[in-house]
Amino acid sequence: MIRRPPRSTLFPYTTLFRSRQERSKKNSQYRETIEQHIQQGKIVPVEITCSLLENAMNEDGGCKFLIDGFPRNQDNLDGWNRTMADKVNLKFVLFFECAQETCIKRCLKRGAAGSGRSDDNEESLKKRIVTYVTETMPIIEHYKKQDLVKSVDASRAPDEVFEDVSKLFEDIQDGKLI
Repeated sequence: MIRRPPRSTLFPYTTLFRSRQERSKKNSQYRETIEQHIQQGKIVPVEITCSLLENAMNEDGGCKFLIDGFPRNQDNLDGWNRTMADKVNLKFVLFFECAQETCIKRCLKRGAAGSGRSDDNEESLKKRIVTYVTETMPIIEHYKKQDLVKSVDASRAPDEVFEDVSKLFEDIQDGKLI
């Protein structure tokens, strides 16, 4: 068993996955739109995502952020470049490589365990995979051409994946990935 120090000690970054947080807020102006897109396996509109990300960055006041799952398509990338690119120093894109079958199995298991996510079902997952292959992979390729993608084999046990991710963040802390 690996005993990990608190993640905030290892990763002094604020994690931003605002769509999930925003759709759980009962008074959110974006809740219904975000939920509809996610249930349909579609990508949340870039204007909403960039607005949520920028607000979160401003509210936090920190200077290091880990943005989860964004940009996911060309529209996201274009919107990011329009509104945020000149406000950030992108260090790298963390890419988890994992077979589709493994991802589906894990998501269904998460759903069966009571994740509460409306998209942890086979129908939504099939739609998400089509979206991922046709819209997200070209964005990963875009960043690969810029030598910004750091890949981790996510098909392994969680502790092994965590160790690889930890190493990447240690490298950036030590100035090796700047």
